[in-house]
Amino acid sequence: MKYTFMAGGLLLCGLYAHAQKSISGFAVSNQSKQEKVEQEYRTKQSSERYKTHLQKLTSVPHLAGTPENEKVRDYIADVMRKAGWQVEIFPHDIYLSKSPGESLVEVVEPIRMPLNNREFIIKEDKYSGDPRLTPGWNSYSGTGDVTTEVVYANYGRKEDFEQLKAMGVSVKGKIVLARYGGNFRGYKAKHAEAAGAAGVIIYTDPADNGYMKGVTFPEGSQPNDNTIQRGSLLTVDYTGDPLTPFEPALPLDGPKKIKRLDPKDAAFHKIPVTPLPWGSAVEILKRMTGKAVPAGWQGGLPLAYRLEGGSELKVHLKVKQDKEFVRIYEVVGTLTGSEFPDEWIIAGCHYDAWSYGSTDPNSGTAMLLTLAESLGKLPQKPKRTVKICHWDAEEHGVIGSAEWVEQMRDELSAKAVAYMNYDAAVSGKIFGGSSSPSLKKLLIEATQSVQYPDSNKTVYEHWMAQKGGRKGSTVGITGTAPVAIADEPTIGNLGGGSDHIAFYMHAGIPSLSAGVSGPTLYHSQYDDLFFYNKFVDSTYKMGPMVEQVVGTMSLRLANADILPYDVSRYATDLATHLKTAEKAIKVYKSDYSVDKLLAQVETLKQNAEQFESRIKTLLTSEQLDKAKLAAINKELRNLEKAFLDPKGMAYGSWYRSLYASSDPYSGYASWMLPAFQYEASLKSTANLPDIEARHAKAIETLNTKIVTMNQQLGGSASSLGGAKN
Repeated sequence: MKYTFMAGGLLLCGLYAHAQKSISGFAVSNQSKQEKVEQEYRTKQSSERYKTHLQKLTSVPHLAGTPENEKVRDYIADVMRKAGWQVEIFPHDIYLSKSPGESLVEVVEPIRMPLNNREFIIKEDKYSGDPRLTPGWNSYSGTGDVTTEVVYANYGRKEDFEQLKAMGVSVKGKIVLARYGGNFRGYKAKHAEAAGAAGVIIYTDPADNGYMKGVTFPEGSQPNDNTIQRGSLLTVDYTGDPLTPFEPALPLDGPKKIKRLDPKDAAFHKIPVTPLPWGSAVEILKRMTGKAVPAGWQGGLPLAYRLEGGSELKVHLKVKQDKEFVRIYEVVGTLTGSEFPDEWIIAGCHYDAWSYGSTDPNSGTAMLLTLAESLGKLPQKPKRTVKICHWDAEEHGVIGSAEWVEQMRDELSAKAVAYMNYDAAVSGKIFGGSSSPSLKKLLIEATQSVQYPDSNKTVYEHWMAQKGGRKGSTVGITGTAPVAIADEPTIGNLGGGSDHIAFYMHAGIPSLSAGVSGPTLYHSQYDDLFFYNKFVDSTYKMGPMVEQVVGTMSLRLANADILPYDVSRYATDLATHLKTAEKAIKVYKSDYSVDKLLAQVETLKQNAEQFESRIKTLLTSEQLDKAKLAAINKELRNLEKAFLDPKGMAYGSWYRSLYASSDPYSGYASWMLPAFQYEASLKSTANLPDIEARHAKAIETLNTKIVTMNQQLGGSASSLGGAKN
């Protein structure tokens, strides 16, 4: 159906430009009903409502733990209650660097020069002068006061410190100067501290973000010479509150007492760390006199980058930052399902920000508020329960959502169908997404049903044109012909950095992240409504468009006769990831092979394809047995949990999924089959037999679940090839 975006919202203005495609998971007779529900839903969106919510959410800075953030919490809860949702607020007491405290950087030799660590007030940006805005800071920094020499460490990655050591450059007792990019900022601090550094300064280099990428703010959307990236440094080997691994950080004054670590036993950084803009960092870099940097280390400032500052250059770094118990709040709205209240579709985004958060995260928050209003206006409730969750303290280490998952782990294990994350989901105009295998088809089909604003294309077509599809690409499985993958957009794999982590990597719940992206002044005070209006979307049409995609996915999951998981995608993607793992290990063990695991995956592929064929027949036949459907849907909800392993990962047992994890070296990258990836990173073979056995068990478990569903549909284990290999 084609839509026109008007000032007040979306108006129906015609017929489907293309024939409506079939909707996965629905019986033929129910497809027309679902199409009518979706048509009705897509008349509810409003650019003005989205704009109003974004303005209300981001009119003032609202760091976690501040009164301003509590007002944002109350606004969110009030909007959802008025939309007809039941709202619960879950408090957690976390151990947090609540405020920047004191942060100082200055050159003391050969001259004295204090270095700026605040963004400038810009006349045309009224938000830039708010007195509540903070200097640049990194939460969970150590406290320290050092005056010493400087070493430039490129991006401060593990390999950068290894290269410094190989070149004979010691950082011991010195301040490391590293540019943002390449890894999570906390690992820059972790690697520097491990190498003996006395402190770390992290700056934004114009080669990565700045004038080498385009015109700078406020004329353009690139960071200027005083833009500062704030951010957390937390690098404990689990996600969430640093004092309560595996357990929710329930209120200290509540009835249930949670055992907490002593802060001295938590792996906090001990050295001082702070961020700077490049306009300040250049005052250090231009005075360095050591050897020239190796290839790839030169940044974008107009000078020759050097490895060391030399004994004539001294820098003073002081950070005084206290940690304390801070109460945070997770706001959870529930629209109870009319038929299956104990099956949960969960959407979420955090609401705390480093300053205003107009793109990150609250473009996603505002969209979820309009989603709540649109779903609340539908004449019929969804069949399954929909939950919309707003997380706190994500910016300090993805804390709030992890605490809620730990608190609700048993219920989530039994009831969760999917978790969909929309952090900064409306921060541009280029659509994209990352997903677990089972939800990729859902994302593709939803985008095929939604029109992209001011165009004759669907979101799917725009996605294909912007990002490029995998044109008839193939993935080989040992012993078989290559498996063709239909044309589709590139869908990423989920890594670290946002609120899907606990759901996907700890609790084994299928997850995805999707939205539109574009220019951003990431974690700076300039991520405000002035920037949003000028550079992101002055029309506010992208919010309703993303809401249509999100609502379509939510309604299809909620109303489907059989959950619309892409079951055969597990085999396709597993084959790809096993081949990747094999290639990484072959670098140091040339005869390594994963053929036995790939043989299991081939059996999985055959079983999954037969299951999908039988489901198609069942949905076409109109002979739907409610008890049979309930049994199959329960089994489907447990598929992803086949990858949960009680031992967890060697780098952190909290990460229980054998299928996916965030990269423990960068913090952001996606590691698929992470136990293999970690072993390869160590260039080790010692643990491969155990790792292979654990994966074989997981694939067998997944196979068994699919065989069970086939048997429920009238097949036999023998005819399906069995689950054992």
